[in-house]
Amino acid sequence: MTEPVSMPHNHRPATCPFRPGADLVELHYDPSLHRIPVPNSQLGEVEAVLVTREDDARAVLSDARYEVGFAFDPHWTGPRSVMNQPGVLLNYDGDEHTRYRRMQAGAFTMKRVRALSGVIGQIVEEHLDAVEKAGPGVDLIRAFAEPLPLMVICELLGAPIEDRADIRERSSIASSVDTTPEVQQDNFAAMIDYMAELVAAHRREPGDNILGDLVRKHGAVLNDDELVGMGLDVLVAGHGTLSGMIGLSALALLRHPEQLAILRDDDSLSGGAVEELFRVLAVAPPLVRQANTDLSVNDQEIRAGEYVVVSTLMANHGAALPSPAGELDLRRKPVPHLAFGYGQHQCVGQQLARLELQLVLSALFRRFPDLRLAIPFEDIEYRTDSLVFGVKRLPVTW
Repeated sequence: MTEPVSMPHNHRPATCPFRPGADLVELHYDPSLHRIPVPNSQLGEVEAVLVTREDDARAVLSDARYEVGFAFDPHWTGPRSVMNQPGVLLNYDGDEHTRYRRMQAGAFTMKRVRALSGVIGQIVEEHLDAVEKAGPGVDLIRAFAEPLPLMVICELLGAPIEDRADIRERSSIASSVDTTPEVQQDNFAAMIDYMAELVAAHRREPGDNILGDLVRKHGAVLNDDELVGMGLDVLVAGHGTLSGMIGLSALALLRHPEQLAILRDDDSLSGGAVEELFRVLAVAPPLVRQANTDLSVNDQEIRAGEYVVVSTLMANHGAALPSPAGELDLRRKPVPHLAFGYGQHQCVGQQLARLELQLVLSALFRRFPDLRLAIPFEDIEYRTDSLVFGVKRLPVTW
């Protein structure tokens, strides 16, 4: 068995990958702030102040003096990376971030998200058909959890279905922390080239999708580089995180059949059930900020230039709830959490993520009511080289 995750801010025990590890819990209850190494695909390993308490996390994430941008240089002429690509929201703070965010948010309105439910439902059923035809017995990650969100992203971007294998590979490399800067640079250059082709196609004829909407509504004020960055935002954020959530959610429900029964037997609870899964599993990439001046958390100094990393896993589990926060309870009344971040940089596409996971899990266990693990739980392997936590392989049968 592999350790579920190698990153200290997101450490989970091998015996239960659905809750924080004992070392992370110990740091949480220590009143002192600790500085820990945090892997970063672009910067290498950086030292960051670990924040685990929910109130501290919200204070940091809502304070504009903790910046998310990586010193973006608009006049950069060297090779592009995720840290100097125009249009990528993580490169901006303040008014410029608000400007770009408003444009992207317009493509993820509730009306737009609801309109996608039919398309997503069709994609889900098609993938379940393929799973059923291949079985009984498949790797649910490779057959379902990875390709399905990618197909949804292809729809959102107007990307041809035949491009999905390359998109999947590029997205996987982009989220890995186990590659060299040179590999990341070459991979990002290929992603830029591909997205530029999509942007050019939408410039000629805007499609009925999110990238097409951005071109129609904002194409006159956005240049191609900015549209490329926005498209890459949708691609990377919308694929890896949902893939991780689908795989780990399926494992958690198979591990807790009494909770699975709640989801399977009462459709009225599916919305709250998905909210609970997002809170408990907390698979998203680390929330890293950099102090732009001397600051403090709980009267402890954070120096200008220091990085801060928020453990959403620990913050979500540390809340005072009617029952132990670490226990998955799909009947629990939804409570606020940090699975989608907080403050001005909160995930733009969170409503789409909620809808997608709800449709996916309901359909999966309705189609396969007898779904079960095909290997012992103790033999499950986890992704330890990715910014997004998840299951590496999930052999199931029915």
